[in-house]
Amino acid sequence: MLSAGTAHAVAPVTGRSATVGVDPRDSTTSVLLANGHAIFRSGLRSVIDTQPDLRCVAEVGDGAAAIGEIRRLRPEVAILDLDMPGLGDPATIETVAELGGTSRILTLAADDTDENLYRALRLGACGFLTKSMPSQDLVAAIRTAAHHDALIDPRRTRRLVTRLTHGIDPFPAAPELAALTPREHQVLLLMAKAATNPEIATTLGVGEQTVKTHVSNILAKLGVRDRVQAVVYAHTRRIVPQ
Repeated sequence: MLSAGTAHAVAPVTGRSATVGVDPRDSTTSVLLANGHAIFRSGLRSVIDTQPDLRCVAEVGDGAAAIGEIRRLRPEVAILDLDMPGLGDPATIETVAELGGTSRILTLAADDTDENLYRALRLGACGFLTKSMPSQDLVAAIRTAAHHDALIDPRRTRRLVTRLTHGIDPFPAAPELAALTPREHQVLLLMAKAATNPEIATTLGVGEQTVKTHVSNILAKLGVRDRVQAVVYAHTRRIVPQ
């Protein structure tokens, strides 16, 4: 079982990637892993590397690095974590969708929700998987994607399209937002714009320790695990003006 909880204690890595040379004579399916947590990524790689017909050609920790390596290596399948840093802005989404013409995109998310399905579809994904799925199902999904078969249940897609055509926003309202103070709301908006704690402190004219306290309160009130999830929350709930 690939548990989403595996990577809780690991900080996101930078955009640098660990790569393995690609031998064009190799008939195995090449796979790229993009996930912000090194331990979780390592678990995925161990599952893939035990399969004689699959080969992990690169590991990356953010959206920008994923785009760079997909362009460079042209893997047959790219597995992207929807919650990793740098995957939420419109330009990145558009670029990943374009690259989906050469590499099949599989997406991973902690929760099986319409919201995450919508995000996967915007990326041009052929598959939407959850992190709690059994490892054998992940392997089967990679093989299915490599054969250019879709993994998204058409009934779910139709349901989502119905919601959209009836004007139902796939990103639900954020009732938790009401629990934030005006200052915490300001901090959240700055976090969503990738501002660091020192930058937020300078912008708001407060001490860095005060910012850290605000960030901790925000995480608790929104019910998210870390800063990255808070930023994803802010964007997907459209708290951040587009």
